[in-house]
Amino acid sequence: MINKKIRKGLLLSVALSLGCMLNAGYAQTYNAAVKATSRTIEDGGTGRYKAVMLQEASLPTHTVFRPADLKSFGGSNKLPIIAWGNGACANSPWEHVNFLSEVASHGFLVVAIGPMPQEGEKGGGRSTSSQMKDAIDWAIAQNSDKNSPLYKKVDVSKIAVSGMSCGGLQTLENATDPRVTTTVVCNSGIFINPGTGMPGMPALTKDQLAKLHTPTLYLLGGEKDIAYKNGMDDYRQINHVPVFVANMDVGHGGTYGKPHGGEFARVATAWYEWQLKGDKQAGQLFTGNPPGLSKDAQWTVEKKNIK
Repeated sequence: MINKKIRKGLLLSVALSLGCMLNAGYAQTYNAAVKATSRTIEDGGTGRYKAVMLQEASLPTHTVFRPADLKSFGGSNKLPIIAWGNGACANSPWEHVNFLSEVASHGFLVVAIGPMPQEGEKGGGRSTSSQMKDAIDWAIAQNSDKNSPLYKKVDVSKIAVSGMSCGGLQTLENATDPRVTTTVVCNSGIFINPGTGMPGMPALTKDQLAKLHTPTLYLLGGEKDIAYKNGMDDYRQINHVPVFVANMDVGHGGTYGKPHGGEFARVATAWYEWQLKGDKQAGQLFTGNPPGLSKDAQWTVEKKNIK
């Protein structure tokens, strides 16, 4: 017979063990349900300001890329806004995180369509062009919100719309917004034959090009890029604003997934620095006869209305 004291001790021990097991199980379930709200991509980029990817509670429909430390910003050094649309009309920037983090590390506030992707997560449903305007509206609002870490740190007068493939069409649809100061279209162009794109793509016609009012950059993947003919046709039809087209023979996928976004990130960042920050040295890739980028054998370039 086990005496009462020993039996009581055994029962208490079992109860405590069960409690610990239940608590551990709860903790595992709870931790599995909690999603990260920020993450550093690669090493935070090669720019002066190491970048972070964020899910902002005030904008759960988008992903924000910006310098992790904002102390350097404000006054004459503010963050220009870049609104980004994804390939395949995806409601997630998962394919472009290296590229977007790299751009942000050079001192930009990048707001991409779609909730922040968790590590290893792909997909994310479908997006709409209106989400690009939501990105711009949010960024502007943060600048005047005293409770925001971005308060008085955003340059609301310098705004780019940018995107890849379907996101490029979303870009062209939003490029008519009077707040926009430059446009970057990646691996995209308005279909020469309207209605031939995938369902859900903006149903634009070439008439949209006449509504552009800002300097515009096209980054294409050469003749292997399924958007090559459409993008080059856009370029040929744009004659009223500065326009630059650069082709690298990498196909439709660009270099977004390469370390630090590869060559596409380097060239796009130089354009943003020139157009949104007035950096003339960065602009030398696109100015001159021939332009600086033409000296790089990886790229084939053309330009109009740019000295």
